[in-house]
Amino acid sequence: MLPLLAAAIAWVALHVIVAGPLRRGLIAGIGEARYRGIFSGLSAVSLALLIWAFGRAPYVEFWAPSPALAIVPLLVMPVALLFLVAALRPSNPTLAGPDMLLKGALPVLGFTKVTRHPMLWGFSLWAISHMVANGDAAAWIFFGAFLITALNGMVSIDRKRAAKFGEDWQVFIRKTSIIPFAAVLEGRQKLKLNDIGMINIAVTIVLYAIILAFHDIMTGVPAIPILY
Repeated sequence: MLPLLAAAIAWVALHVIVAGPLRRGLIAGIGEARYRGIFSGLSAVSLALLIWAFGRAPYVEFWAPSPALAIVPLLVMPVALLFLVAALRPSNPTLAGPDMLLKGALPVLGFTKVTRHPMLWGFSLWAISHMVANGDAAAWIFFGAFLITALNGMVSIDRKRAAKFGEDWQVFIRKTSIIPFAAVLEGRQKLKLNDIGMINIAVTIVLYAIILAFHDIMTGVPAIPILY
């Protein structure tokens, strides 16, 4: 269990501390391009180590596996996938990369009306649903590491974009929300089916079908609890 715990701490520290309080100083010292390259490399290595350690961690049970709890990811993952698919649009100012191209007023387009952090909510929903379905220490350490970095990332991105875009970002924040659908429920946005995107829905359905079909091969655990 210690290798998994160490890998999880390394992953969280990299994304919460190195990409947070230490980021500005590191960029000043080595330059932004070099920082991005090193950070990407370290992220890939720490992710590989986290997956490797998770696959070899002992099983320490919190609660017994339950078909009822195993259904939770089946219900939540289509939503999580939709958030992830919708996040990969260039109109999303919180996506790393495209934000560098945005100048002036930030657009509130499409799925951004639902939340300004669709990708991080997609990962959060994935992590939470699998923590519910897997009541053991290794699963909670593994998925918990992703949940911590995703939730922290929402706050971190808002802080970085505020520093970069200034008042434009403050206007964008007032028009959007971190919590999904909060801006819509509060009357700050009007959401239409086109904002969700039929292409996004179609891609989500295809991805979900692929995951259901190959989940056993990819993870060693069938996705549909009735099959085991």
